[in-house]
Amino acid sequence: MRRLLLLQLATACLLVLAASHEESGDWHCEPDDEARISAQFNPGIVTLDGRADDWADVDGFEFPLRPALDPDEDNEYKDGKMTVKALHDGADVYFMLQVDGDYVYSKGDDHKCPSVALMFQVGESATYHNMGGCKESPDTCNHTSCRGYEVDIMHFSIGNSIPGRLYGGSSINEEGKEDSVGLVDMFSWNPHCRNMDGSGNNSISQNDWKGAWWHSRYIEVDSPYGSSGQKGTYYFEFSRPLRTKDLLQQDAQFTIGQTSKFSAALWYPADGNPWHGSAHYTVSCDWVVMDVVRGYYTQGKVGSGSSWDAANAFAFVLSVVALAVSIFVGYLLVSKTKTIPFTPIDRL
Repeated sequence: MRRLLLLQLATACLLVLAASHEESGDWHCEPDDEARISAQFNPGIVTLDGRADDWADVDGFEFPLRPALDPDEDNEYKDGKMTVKALHDGADVYFMLQVDGDYVYSKGDDHKCPSVALMFQVGESATYHNMGGCKESPDTCNHTSCRGYEVDIMHFSIGNSIPGRLYGGSSINEEGKEDSVGLVDMFSWNPHCRNMDGSGNNSISQNDWKGAWWHSRYIEVDSPYGSSGQKGTYYFEFSRPLRTKDLLQQDAQFTIGQTSKFSAALWYPADGNPWHGSAHYTVSCDWVVMDVVRGYYTQGKVGSGSSWDAANAFAFVLSVVALAVSIFVGYLLVSKTKTIPFTPIDRL
């Protein structure tokens, strides 16, 4: 019974994504050329609990949220922008999404609670527009006909989750079955050709994402869920391995020192009404670049040419100088010992 419920939740997520990409008219896009985030190497600072305190010293980018189907600035999300931050620890990549909004919660009803998603380019031909952009129909799209149009999607609906709890990661429930509670890992070729990772082959099915959420006005002692109507800020934290065991080109693979393309989205029940396709906001009308950076993070510095690299270069020069001085001192000591005359032991 619980397995059936999870499958229904996953199917609902797929239907939501499809409905939110039903478009009409010509597509017009003017992306922000400066929009970019850096996933710096900064190990050991993030705990996936939904709280954002450990992200305080990590730089992010503020994105305006505009409707996915009509990215007009006059229709931006009224409560403000979404801040996206990222980092990695050499093994996993971490994301934090921060957006203002009233604390609204209705246990079990995803459409009355905020939801977020991340989408990444996998295939070289995959476009942001139309979730991959493969022109095949649902009856003809497959790994062969849409090869190269794959996008990787993580969708988190919080209607069945508790603030501060960790979800996803192919966690196992008491019945020995996967229990992701609204946090699903999927791939797509277009809005009508979407599948859960590993679809059709349970032996390789894997939800690589883990996540948690929090709201600044949530009070733990009130109840597991809290009361709605409080103004504040939502925080969503996620992690995933940089490289996964994917064999079917369903996951984005992140490489240190290289760039990836991503997008983020928000569904929000405005004015107390359940959200639907037209309430789907995104951070850009095209892919946003993410740099997976080498070297340690230094606040205010972007890219591998940070002050950390300068400090290492200075330390290297200093060590070379120290080595040269030690060799010179050793040479002087050896030279002095050679001037001492040899005295046979029988003359002592």
